[in-house]
Amino acid sequence: MEVLYLIFFVVLGLILGSFYNVVGYRLPNNMSIAFPSSHCPKCNHKLGPLELIPVLSYIFQLGKCKSCKSKISIQYPIIELLTGILFGFSYLKFGISVNLFISLVLVSLVVIIFVSDIKYMIIPDQIIIVSIILIFISKCFLGISEAFVSLLYGLISFGVMFLIKLIGDFIFKRESLGGGDIKLMFVIGMSIGPIMSVCNIFLGSLIAFPIAIVSMITKKEHLIPYGPFLGVALLILFFFQITPQVLYDFLLNLY
Repeated sequence: MEVLYLIFFVVLGLILGSFYNVVGYRLPNNMSIAFPSSHCPKCNHKLGPLELIPVLSYIFQLGKCKSCKSKISIQYPIIELLTGILFGFSYLKFGISVNLFISLVLVSLVVIIFVSDIKYMIIPDQIIIVSIILIFISKCFLGISEAFVSLLYGLISFGVMFLIKLIGDFIFKRESLGGGDIKLMFVIGMSIGPIMSVCNIFLGSLIAFPIAIVSMITKKEHLIPYGPFLGVALLILFFFQITPQVLYDFLLNLY
């Protein structure tokens, strides 16, 4: 039964990963996520059922459109596979539980952010709002009071990030953080609390730093999306259930 559940969540992740590719592309472009149906952006060929099988369709078609033979971005199978792996890992980590559902919400959010923020430098408000609602509902199963406390934690984390933005704008004399990054902190605060949200900011910056340096050297680019790095940091902290006490004990042992 354990193996069947694992297969179910991996397959679910693969299927939803395909959908998240669409969401991450269409929402920043103010397009419907339902219409038109999936099609080749080059020749508008409507994709049939066999062309919509996650990962496998890309392999069988050798990464090309069945109709016009134009190259299909490798982003599509990578996102599908990544979502499937993370859904499977979520099940292995949390089993059937409230934390599993929250984990699936967070994975979904981060995957969509990877698509939308890296390509368009946009974190759509819709996915932030849906994530807040789903996490709040999840927390309700742990207790109504805990659900409302999570909203308070989200608000505090949002406020901290907004303050960091104001300070950054003042120091650098330009916009230092995007609005999407600040709104994302609301979800992060709901998920791991305000103290770990601050750690999330530092961990996200630490992950982003070498990539930012490489980007500046190779592309002379001074602007990179921060959302994906905040998302990766969030998944690390949530998956491994790193709490303020765990962090305190770890730092104590260092000395």
